[in-house]
Amino acid sequence: MYIARTNSTNTLLKELIAKGQWPMAERFIRAGYQTAGRGQTGNGWESEPDKNLLCSVLISRQLSAFSNQPFYLNVAISVAVHKAVMGYGLPVTGLTIKWPNDIYWNDQKIAGILIENAIIGNEVKYSIAGIGLNVNQTAFVSDAPNPVSLKQITGKDYDLDELMARLMEEIDEGLRDSGDGLWEYYKAHLYRREGFWSFVEREVNTAPTMNADSKEPIADRFMARIEEVLPTGEIVLQDQQGKERKYHFKQVRYVI
Repeated sequence: MYIARTNSTNTLLKELIAKGQWPMAERFIRAGYQTAGRGQTGNGWESEPDKNLLCSVLISRQLSAFSNQPFYLNVAISVAVHKAVMGYGLPVTGLTIKWPNDIYWNDQKIAGILIENAIIGNEVKYSIAGIGLNVNQTAFVSDAPNPVSLKQITGKDYDLDELMARLMEEIDEGLRDSGDGLWEYYKAHLYRREGFWSFVEREVNTAPTMNADSKEPIADRFMARIEEVLPTGEIVLQDQQGKERKYHFKQVRYVI
């Protein structure tokens, strides 16, 4: 389903389902423009009208081969977006998955993913994967620190319908996967997966930010390498003193 303008595709999809107005034969909703696009923990998402891929995909938990392992859905969707983008002339080494589920081109963000679960009782009934992929936009004016688009990288224009179809094919393939193949792909393409890099810890309930920057006190930073990402979604780092540090999402940030 395509809609020219909405506040947020995730919000609209949830509202339509709640009102019983969503045609269940539909698998996704795509918007030309969002007035209040959302990212993780309240971050906004900038997009010019009809320039980028802005969509939400409805995922039945019964269709997922790993429905009882919530983080694997993050893995499946981020791998699907990575694979969908990979076939558009980008050098393999430049495109990575930044834990937990952003897609990066070198040190710039090309796609963001927001997964929300509908929980009734103790059971997840369905999930919504909101995806924002920068495609044909060439100028970004918000305070987002590091956006980039496919067109900025390659100089080419892209067909959004074709890209959406490709993305859905990759998502369907991922949801049929047993989990092992996705997991290995995810870890093999992690952003800054080799070597020691600068990180900073943060409190979970602080105001949303994209990345640590030069305003962070130098004393709060530490150098570490990625040791593992656990099925729970936690990242395990090892600092230069050999100490293991384990973090949930938003408890630690990369310094970029």
